[in-house]
Amino acid sequence: MGVASEVPGVSTLNAGGTAQVNALSCASPGNCGAGGIYMDAAGHQQVWVADQVNGTWNSAVEMPGTALLNAGTQADFNSISCPSSGNCTAVGDYTDQSGHLQAFVADEKSGTWGSALEQPGTGFLNVAGGATTLSVSCASAGNCSVGGFYADASAHLESFAANEVSGSWNTAAEVPGTSSLNVGTASALLFLSCASAGNCSATGNYTDSSAHFQSYVVDEQNGTWGTAIETPGDATLNAGGDMEYNSISCSSAGNCAAGGYYTDASAHKQAFDVNEVNGVWGTAGELPGIATLNAGGASAIFAVSCKASGSCSAVGSYTDAATNVQAFVVDDQGGTWGTIQEVPGTATLNLGGVASLNDVSCTAPGDCDAVGFYADTATSAQAFYVDEVGGTWGSATEVPGIATLNAGGGSTGVTTSCSTYGSCSVGGFYTDATGNTQAFAVSETFTKATERIHISVAQTTKTIKRKVTETGLKLSATGLGTATGTVVFSSNKGSLCTATITNGSAKCSSSKRFAKGALSVTAKYAGDTFNQAATATSKVAVK
Repeated sequence: MGVASEVPGVSTLNAGGTAQVNALSCASPGNCGAGGIYMDAAGHQQVWVADQVNGTWNSAVEMPGTALLNAGTQADFNSISCPSSGNCTAVGDYTDQSGHLQAFVADEKSGTWGSALEQPGTGFLNVAGGATTLSVSCASAGNCSVGGFYADASAHLESFAANEVSGSWNTAAEVPGTSSLNVGTASALLFLSCASAGNCSATGNYTDSSAHFQSYVVDEQNGTWGTAIETPGDATLNAGGDMEYNSISCSSAGNCAAGGYYTDASAHKQAFDVNEVNGVWGTAGELPGIATLNAGGASAIFAVSCKASGSCSAVGSYTDAATNVQAFVVDDQGGTWGTIQEVPGTATLNLGGVASLNDVSCTAPGDCDAVGFYADTATSAQAFYVDEVGGTWGSATEVPGIATLNAGGGSTGVTTSCSTYGSCSVGGFYTDATGNTQAFAVSETFTKATERIHISVAQTTKTIKRKVTETGLKLSATGLGTATGTVVFSSNKGSLCTATITNGSAKCSSSKRFAKGALSVTAKYAGDTFNQAATATSKVAVK
C-alpha cells in the first residue's frame, strides 16, 4: 500500500471544510474514476469528480452541470462505475430551486466528463419531489443500468430503474412488481450489479401494510426487468420488521450474492446472506457464526464481492458481549458461506471498541482487498485495510500516511476497487488539524511471486577413471516472475544452498552427499515489497 494523500484539488473546492470520497471504480491498474462531496464557501454541499490516469490522480473538479442543477444547495454523489479507462458513469442527487430532491446521472467519455442531467423520466415520476439515483453498474462503456427511488403524487417513495444503451438513456420506470409489494409508503432500489449489458440483478426494500421494512430481489434479462419478489426467507427471518440490503455482486448473469441485515424477534440486527444461482434466488439465511459473535445484537454485511459463481467474500461488523463493535470477514466457497471471523489484527488496533469494514473488492476467488476504520486508544477513528491472498485473510493494517493526515482524529476507508490482483485504489476521508474533513486516496500495488514455485532437482556425479567419486544436486526454482532476492534450498537432511533470483529463476548446486533413497527438497522464497512469499517441495531418488 502506498501513502495516503489528499485528493488533488479537493481542498481548493472544500472551502466549507467537509469533503470525502464517496465512491470509486478502477478499470485497469492505475486508471480509476472517483467522486464525492465537498462544502463550498457558502456552506452548500456540492459534488466533485476526479480521474486517476496511469497511477496519478488528476485535480478534482466540480461535477460539470451540477452548478446549474443544484440551485437548492444540497447535492450528493452516490455511485460510479468505470467499465474501461476514461469511460465512467456516475449517479447521485441534487435539490432544485424549489427545494425538491432530484436524481442525476453523468457520463464520462474518453476521459472527459459530460454535464450531469436529471435522470431521464424521473421528472415525470417524481411528482412530490423526492428522487435519487442510488446505484449504477456498467457492463461496457455506454451500457449501464441504474436504480433508485422517487416520490409519487401521494408522496410515497417508489423504486425505479433505467438503462443506458449504446450511450443513450432510456426513460426511468417503476420497477415491475414493487407497487404490489409496497402497500406502505416507502420503496427503493438500493443496489444492482450487471454481469453483461442488459443482464443485471438488483436488491431493494419496501414497506408492508404494517409499515415494516421488507426486502426484494429482481432480475433484468436481455434489457427487460422482471417482476420484483420478496426475498425468499424474508418472512421467516425478519420477525422484527426491518430488513435491508447493503450490497450485491454478480460474477455472471443470474449468479450473484447479496447481504445486509434483518431484525429478529428480540429486535436484534443480524447479518444475512442470500445467493442467486442460474437465475434462481435461494433462501436468505443468517450468516454462519454470527449468532455466537453478535452477542450485543447489532450486525450487518456492508459489502460483497464475487468473482466466480459461488465464490464470494463479504465484510461487515458485529457487536460483541461487551458492546464493542468489531469488524468481520467471511468467504463463500463452492456456494456455501463459511463461518465469519473477526478481522485478524483488529484486536490489537481496535482499542477504542469500534471497528467496521465498509467495502471489499475481489479480483479472483480468495484474492480481495477490504477497507474500513477502527477506534484507537483515544477513540479516534483511523482508516485501515486488510488483504486476502489465496483464501487467507492477512492482518489489519492502518492505511499508511493516515496518522499524519488525520490530526483531528476522524478517518475512514469508505471504498475500494481492485482491477487486477494487487492493483487497488482506496478512498475515504480524514480530519485535519483544523477539524475539517478532507478526501483522501491511496493505491496498493503488489504481485504474487508465482502461483507456485516450480522446482527441479537433478542428481549430479563426477567420474574419474570410470569410477563415480562424488555425487551432488543441481537445484532450480522457476516461475518467480518479477520477484527479487534469494531462494533458499533445504532438504529433510539439512540445508543445501542459496540462489539469487535472476530473470524469474534461481539456480545453485550442492555438493553434499546423501545415502541412497528418497530425499525431500524444499525451495523457500521470503517475499519482497511487491511479491508474496512462496514455497515448493519436490522429491528426488538418490542413487
